[in-house]
Amino acid sequence: MNEVVVKSGGARAAEERWFASFDGAELFYRHWPASQPGDGPRKAVVLLHRGHEHSGRVEHLVPELGLEDCDFFAWDARGNGRSPGERGDAPGFEALVRDLDRFVAHIRDKHGIDVENLALVAQSVGAVVASTWVHDYAPRLRALVLASPAFKVKLYVPLARPGLALMQKLRGNFFVNSYVKPQWLTHDTERVESYRTDKLIARPISVRVLLGLYEAADRIVADAQAITVPTQLLVSGADFVVHRGPQDRFYERLGSAIKERHLLPDFFHDTLGEKGRAAAINRIRAFVQARFAQPLSRADLSEAHRRGPSFEESEKLSWPPERWSLADLRWRFVRAGLRFGGKLSEGIRLGLDTGFDSGSSLDYVYRNEARGGGPLGRMVDRNYLEAIGWRGIRVRRTHLHELLREAMRRLREAGQPVHAVDIAAGHGRYALEALAGEGAHADSVRLRDYSPLNVDKGRALIEELGAGAIARFDQGDAFDRNALAALDPKPTLAVVSGLYELFPDNDQVRRSLEGLAAAVPPGGFLVYTGQPWHPQLEFIARALTSHRGGAAWVMRRRSQQEMDELVRAAGFVKVDQRIDRWGIFTVSMAQRVAQ
Repeated sequence: MNEVVVKSGGARAAEERWFASFDGAELFYRHWPASQPGDGPRKAVVLLHRGHEHSGRVEHLVPELGLEDCDFFAWDARGNGRSPGERGDAPGFEALVRDLDRFVAHIRDKHGIDVENLALVAQSVGAVVASTWVHDYAPRLRALVLASPAFKVKLYVPLARPGLALMQKLRGNFFVNSYVKPQWLTHDTERVESYRTDKLIARPISVRVLLGLYEAADRIVADAQAITVPTQLLVSGADFVVHRGPQDRFYERLGSAIKERHLLPDFFHDTLGEKGRAAAINRIRAFVQARFAQPLSRADLSEAHRRGPSFEESEKLSWPPERWSLADLRWRFVRAGLRFGGKLSEGIRLGLDTGFDSGSSLDYVYRNEARGGGPLGRMVDRNYLEAIGWRGIRVRRTHLHELLREAMRRLREAGQPVHAVDIAAGHGRYALEALAGEGAHADSVRLRDYSPLNVDKGRALIEELGAGAIARFDQGDAFDRNALAALDPKPTLAVVSGLYELFPDNDQVRRSLEGLAAAVPPGGFLVYTGQPWHPQLEFIARALTSHRGGAAWVMRRRSQQEMDELVRAAGFVKVDQRIDRWGIFTVSMAQRVAQ
């Protein structure tokens, strides 16, 4: 849909448009061009509506906020308003977050406004979508305003959340209707009546979206330190719909150097639609104007391996529990259980022998075929392979394939050869499948790894897949800057998967990226992975061993912002990203820029 309908609406008319999201769905949005554009780069405010609602419900904010030098944009989220999809549904909550990422990319590509010049104002469910996007995708956003974020909805029914999860397992996806009455949202009687008569408001919400909302909110509140975008939080003091506690915890943990929190004591949940909303609107206007008046604020995370939350977290995990304490006894028991499991399960035995982070272990996880001694051994092995981290690894492989193929497509369109290198390939299965498999493939594929075992296994895999005509496997150090810079032929597509996550030192990562930047010509691509979150960090550190001499596998999480900034400092600019539904593993694609 490319039609544009200009509607009269006073001084600022709304243009009605559609944009194609990641899966081709055409989502509806409104655009209000700036009435008094400034002399510098174009600026914009993006508005996200509450759950069940649509962009028309936030239209009043455009004249009320003023900001005549800013464009305004507001969408109808998937399954809401005039956007497609069953009412209240989406493929998952993560799809709404990815829709937002595509919307911002569309604003950049179609309207010429970079994310550095955007302020995002979001309410309720929209605020959780916004904060999840900022956490997971680390955009270089100018300002973030969250009004009554629905980090924890008041369900009022005891055990409602586990009950819904159980019913979803038994029934699959289904819908529940909102219990919220319009008079619980605002004291504004006109807005209450408009809510009652608005035919575009949909009461149902799918359980997969609702439970996904809860899961994402728990993770974002717990890891709010990773968000460093200047943030303003507006809290409604008489909110019948969401709990206040998680909003306070989110604010207290925020990593933003610039942050504000305002309590609006008598406000109901519709903070931006309340009777006395001028108190909120004035604060938002002042905050956004102040942020646009200053250069982009971006935290320096280059020393995060020496100080800060992720350093302290990994340092604590590297210390063993006090000897003979309950924690010590517990983890001794867990490790003994793993050793026993290794007698039954082939995957656990392989992890114990080579390290759970080894190329051999990852190749086993990729194959995803339960093996062990008899039915019991296969059952134990299947349970091992279904651990959330290994499920995330397999999703990461899918995302790697997607972005590697996208990078090859872009290189072909630009008339460039595809000379690929993976600097720490393990056995190389995921790279060979994507770069030398059926269909389009690279002109050359060079795999490297530090481990002689991985090199031998990788060479055997090249022969098994019949890729010897274009692929080779060499031993090499992924952190040797000079060796990487001297790669021949010069790679136009470099791959770093599952490597940097294992090494906490940013200086090491910098050397590796500098070597790749010296090798990859401008216009070439880098596909890299990250691990900004993991729900089993303590289990991994206390129970699992690394390929490095059988030492404990202690990881330091890098936020997506930290990883992206290391890549950017080396001379690459991120252009696309994927993340699994649990928020564990990311795969990003960056393009080499001339410096």
